[in-house]
Parts: sequence; structure tokens; C-alpha cells
Amino acid sequence: MWRLEHGFERAKADARPEEDTRVRIFLVLIVFSVVFGALALGAAHAALFVDKGRLWAAANPHALVRGDLTDRNGELLATNITHYGLYIDPAEVWDKRLAFTQLRRAIPRLPAKRLNKVLDGDRRLIVLTGLTPSEREAVHALALGGVSFEPEDRRVYPLGTSAVHLIGDADTGGQGVAGAELAFNTEVRAAGQRGESFPLSIDLRVQGVLENELARAATETGSKGAVGIIADVQTGEVLGMASWPTFNPAERARASEGATLNRAVSAHYEMGSVFKSFTVAAGIDTGRADMNTLFDASQAFQIGTRKIKDFHAQNRVMTLEEVYLHSSNIGTSQLAVEMGPDVMRTYFTNLGLLAAAPIELKESARPVVPRKWDNSTLASLSFGYGIMATPAQVSAAMGALTNGGRYIPLSLRKGGAPGARPRQAVSEQTSLTMLDLLRRNVVRGSGGLADAPGLRVGGKTGSANKLVGGRYDPSHAVGSFAAVFPADGPVNAKRYSILILMDEPSQYPKTGGYVAAPAVGRIADRIAGFLGVERRADRYRTATGEKVPAFQDIEGDGR
Repeated sequence: MWRLEHGFERAKADARPEEDTRVRIFLVLIVFSVVFGALALGAAHAALFVDKGRLWAAANPHALVRGDLTDRNGELLATNITHYGLYIDPAEVWDKRLAFTQLRRAIPRLPAKRLNKVLDGDRRLIVLTGLTPSEREAVHALALGGVSFEPEDRRVYPLGTSAVHLIGDADTGGQGVAGAELAFNTEVRAAGQRGESFPLSIDLRVQGVLENELARAATETGSKGAVGIIADVQTGEVLGMASWPTFNPAERARASEGATLNRAVSAHYEMGSVFKSFTVAAGIDTGRADMNTLFDASQAFQIGTRKIKDFHAQNRVMTLEEVYLHSSNIGTSQLAVEMGPDVMRTYFTNLGLLAAAPIELKESARPVVPRKWDNSTLASLSFGYGIMATPAQVSAAMGALTNGGRYIPLSLRKGGAPGARPRQAVSEQTSLTMLDLLRRNVVRGSGGLADAPGLRVGGKTGSANKLVGGRYDPSHAVGSFAAVFPADGPVNAKRYSILILMDEPSQYPKTGGYVAAPAVGRIADRIAGFLGVERRADRYRTATGEKVPAFQDIEGDGR
């Protein structure tokens, strides 16, 4: 620099202006070279060494800083897209009436009252938030004075109504307010800071099949509402969860009554004979009964002044297996009363039926449980009355009966709930016995319409009337089916549970075997390939669904 300064002085002293110019140009070149060199070094350093999360956040100053939500296979469920706020400075609008007309024509959803208020005001104000890029272009093309835009990041759900109840939503401040968005809020935001996505446990292929078949069944049966849950019984991962009717998250305010409710975790139901699975499992596990234990169902079971009857009365002495396959209220009531309140309460507790389902969703509701556990209450509990549970509770409890006896919380996290400690609700042998019993119920009992060729589906029907005006009204019913497939193999084999519930079907009969079981069979048939379940024969049916001759000869019932 000293030489450059003296170069100027020498050029002036020697009266050589051209030297003065060359020196100045040379100085400018040096300065620009240094600046560009510094910028290049800074860019290289940022690209190679700066944490990508910090870089991503800095590049998006208006971002919600929420990571994308994806399914277990990386398919997009929720993301952020830049929208725009529309601002108007009325002092710069030369023809306010023309501006009003053109803006309303470009964006019909612009509120006329708000637009007029801003145009008639005296300062710059926002007119509308959430303009899409195409809407911004439409307004920009008008070339109106005083109109400007400011970017704002918006959470969007590209799948519309699909998985809407379990995904939930986030507010404009970037905070989750419902569903998985709320349940995993901190982790989703942290993923966004890192420029990463957050995967859920669901499989969009399975979710799509579930939603499709649930809507079909609800429409065909004229149901008021419907619920479906599909889960991996070994890990507790929820592969699909759906409520019907559904709604568009972009039009939440227009949703029909009850459409926004996640019935899977927030709605309570007396679910009827599905609970016989839990009563029978408790009886087997305690040694109070086995498949050949006899129960007298030749007449109503009397408890005080109350008479418990069977819906499809056999009017005979039955084995425990027959009690289950014929869904006898009398038989399961006798078993529950024999076991007593302490045993029933212990098993219902271990199966997660007396507390809110420990799934991550904040909407998970506590069940409505009995205050006293007398003989009449025990009888009701044995066949699914006197306790109002959520479908998520029942799904997890059925998982425990079919995975070796371990109660594992349902989870929307890919890989299952971290740190979860399964508790042994029933023994492995009891679990194996229940798996075979569930399969027999589909082959010989009330669940025949749930069968799917070669997939070895097992399950139990549930039917219950709702309490209306202090009385159980058969015109307001709930029909459900709790299934597992494949029901054969070792206790640690891969298998999946399917729970379908129809709320207040209008068709007759309203029982679970007719309104819910067919949907289970269709769902299993459609998702087996996604889950890697191979079709093959078992001891009861061939791979194509025909009865195995040896089994037919043994049973001799022609079913």
C-alpha cells in the first residue's frame, strides 16, 4: 500500500496522468480480487463445514422449521411450502374501485369486507394470508400499485383426507396442535433444524387399503361412523389407523359433525363379545378352565334378579371351546364369576383395558370402567358390557394375546416405542391356545366372513347395543371384529392384527360377523403382499380356501 500511495505521488510529480489512471485501476482490481476471494472461501467453507441444519434454517428465515413427515417407506405425509401474505398500501393505489374488482376476480376467496377496509384505510395492512404461488402470480400479473407480498412458510398435507386423523396438523407458528404433529412436535422440529424428515410407523399402502375398505363397509352397512386399526403385534407399530367419516384438513371448519374425531383413540365403545377373548384367556391362563371344561348353558344364568341369556341360544352343556365359538354369554359369565373380581381386574389391567392406551397421541382417552366389581359386573365385563374402551386399547390387548402374551404399547413411531418394556399379560402357551381358538372361530364359528384364502385369519366378533335414554337400544348398535393373521406358527412369528368397528350400522343383522368381518377378510387379502405374508395351507384350510378333508371328517359339521 505504501508503494501504491507513493506511486500516485510520483505520477503527479512527473506529470504522467496515464500512470495515475493505471495505478487506480490496479488498486481497484486488487480490492475486488480480495473481496471475491473472501466470498469464494466463505462459500466453500459453508458448503463443506457448516452444519446443514444451520444452513437450511438460515436460508429460510420464514420457515416453520418442521421436518417433513413421511411414512415408514419415506413417502411424504406433510411438508412445508412457501405461501405469501398479501399486503396493500392504500396511499399507492391510484384507482381503489378498479383494484377491488381486479383483486376479487384474481382471487375469489378474498374477503370483500376486509379488502374494502384496507383499501379505505390510511396505512399498509395485510389483506389475506396463505396465498399459493399461483395466486401470487395472478395478483402480480395485475401490476397494481401498492400491492406487495411477504413470504410465509405453511404446513401442507399433500394427501388430503388420507391419514388425516393420525397425522394431525400444526399451527402457523410451527407448533403441532393435534395427532402425530403434536405427539412428536419436538422431534419433528429438531429434524427440520437438521434438514431431515421424521418417519412414522404407518405404511401408506396399508393405510390406503384400510381407508378404502373402511369407507366401503361403512357405506354398505349405513354406519354412522367406523374405525380401523392395523398393527404389527410383535413391535406394536401401527401400520394403518383410520376413522370414518373423514375430512379435508384444508377445510376443517366445513367438516361434518364428528368427522374430525379420531375414533381410534378418542371414542369409547362397549364392544361386546370381543371381550370374551380376554375372559377366556384369563380362565385358561389361571388354570380355571381348558378347552374341554364344561359350562351349563341349558338355561339362563341367574345373578340376583338378573337373567343372562345367549343371543344364539344352544340350550345345552358346552365345552369352553364351544362357548367361545357360539359366543355364549352364559358360559363366559359363569367363568368370570368363578374367577372373581381380583383375577378379572388383574388380567384386564395387564391387558391395558383399565387405562388409556399408551400410544404417543395426546388424544388417547381413558376408558370408562366400573366402580364396583360384583358378580353382575363381572358377568357384563366377560362379554364386553359395563366397560367403555377405545379401539386402540382393544387392538393392543388383542396383540398381547397373539404375540406370546406380551403387552406391547401401540406406537406411531417407526420401529416401535423406544425403551418400551413389554409385560407378560398371559403365558406363551395361553397365547398359542388363543391363536388356535381364534383361527377355529373363523373356520367354524361366528367369524367365517373374515377368512381370506391361504392367510390363516383368526378373530372374534363383537356386537353390542348402545345405552340410549337409560336402556340398551338394539337400533343403536356397534359391530366389530378383532382379527390376527397368520394365526399359525410360533409365538414370535411375524403377524398382524386388524380391528374393524362399525358404529350404528343401519343394515340388519347389525352383528360384527356381518358388518365388520367381511372388511377384515378383504383387507387381509389386499395387504398380505405388502407385508410379505405368504399364502399356504394350515390344518383347517388349503392355500386356496377349501376345507381340509381330514379336518372336515373330524368335525363332521359340514361348515
